[in-house]
Amino acid sequence: MGMNGFFSGLEVSASGLSAERLRMDVIAANIANAGVTRGGPGGGPYRRRLVVFEPVMDQALRDVPRGVRVGGIVEDRSPFQVVYKPGHPDADPAGYVRMPNVEVPMEMVDLMTAARGYEADLAAMRSLKEMIVQTLSIGR
Repeated sequence: MGMNGFFSGLEVSASGLSAERLRMDVIAANIANAGVTRGGPGGGPYRRRLVVFEPVMDQALRDVPRGVRVGGIVEDRSPFQVVYKPGHPDADPAGYVRMPNVEVPMEMVDLMTAARGYEADLAAMRSLKEMIVQTLSIGR
């Protein structure tokens, strides 16, 4: 593996770090808005958001994966939770309130998964850095 191989490995890990960081930010926003009953599109409840990843392909190397990028942030179209709270200002005439489609335990699992992915990319970058330093020290 030449030096370009080392640096391309760093690029792959760096793209993963960036993508997982954005994913953690979106998950944090979901958790922060888990109780927001108005302010979403059309004045309705907050709608959970998800990060969509896409592979970055190297056309010169016949579509060899070269990392990941964020393809977009989409809204989860699952139904809102309906809770009986007759005294709530956003309750309908029957006393039911539409709550965000955010489930905090699921968000915590997603957050842990994103953090593990981030840690794995960071560990890979550290390993590659050590290999580069060792390779350069051989030439001395």
